[in-house]
Amino acid sequence: MHTLYPAIKPYATHYLKVDKLHELYVEESGSPDGVPVLFIHGGPGAGSSEKSRRFFDPEKYRIIVFDQRGCGHSKPHLELKDNTTAHLVEDIEKIRAFLKVDSWVLFGGSWGSTLALVYAQAHPAKVNGLILRGIFLARQQEQDWLYGPDGVARIFPDHWAHFAEIIPEEERGDMLRAYHRRLMGNNELARMNAAKHWSLWEGRISSLRPNQEMEDEAADPHYAMAIARIEAHYFVNDAFLKPGQIISNMGLIDKIPGIIIHGRYDMVCPLDNAAELASHWTKAELLVIRDAGHAATEASITDALVRASDKFARQFEC
Repeated sequence: MHTLYPAIKPYATHYLKVDKLHELYVEESGSPDGVPVLFIHGGPGAGSSEKSRRFFDPEKYRIIVFDQRGCGHSKPHLELKDNTTAHLVEDIEKIRAFLKVDSWVLFGGSWGSTLALVYAQAHPAKVNGLILRGIFLARQQEQDWLYGPDGVARIFPDHWAHFAEIIPEEERGDMLRAYHRRLMGNNELARMNAAKHWSLWEGRISSLRPNQEMEDEAADPHYAMAIARIEAHYFVNDAFLKPGQIISNMGLIDKIPGIIIHGRYDMVCPLDNAAELASHWTKAELLVIRDAGHAATEASITDALVRASDKFARQFEC
């Protein structure tokens, strides 16, 4: 079974000013002459980590990692103004131009898969291939699954009870907007309480087996506030996408090679998301991981992701 490559440090870090307000943290590691690959983190709002570099052979890849607007090391932290999917797509293109990359491989999971697909559809000539995990298509049915009482709440009623406990009964008919009101409110203690409940809900349902490390990360105040506020901002606005936009535009990238990796027991993003995407993508290979949930850190998911990156390294190396 493949595991993550050994930890490495970036050989270059940058702060790229993409407009008057936002400044993005961007790093490069691995081989400067390797196959360019862009790691696109999830959330939105999760930010990157040192593990983001480790899915790729550092001798074969030029590994590019960045933090999206408002999270990670990007500035200003938690900023929601001018923070939409269209802005993020423009940011990725600005990073590509800044680093003088002609074309690259995109690697993204969960929200990272969403953003990778939207960017590829906007700039197909710049994308050599996509490695996607835990597919999220940002549709209403996926929001209903995550934040409604008749979705994943029925699989995890104990964790749902914790998620719902801070919301009065009369507001529970729309949990997403109830949380959004608290996360955007002026009461700092209420904002942090809501952020921790939101983040823990997602963290607790992300892996097939209980994962204390993941739960501890979800409870970290800095992480929780970013992922909760930014996710709520995006999701109440339907991810700033038109209904069915990603599937409707798959013809734009149908001939780009793709590897889709999805845990059979993914409770955050159900497997039918990946199956539908694959059915509209001629050059995609769908790998269903039989003993995993949503998280990239689950052993079988990590194994599949590293195998996929090794495959594309051989396919695209000069």
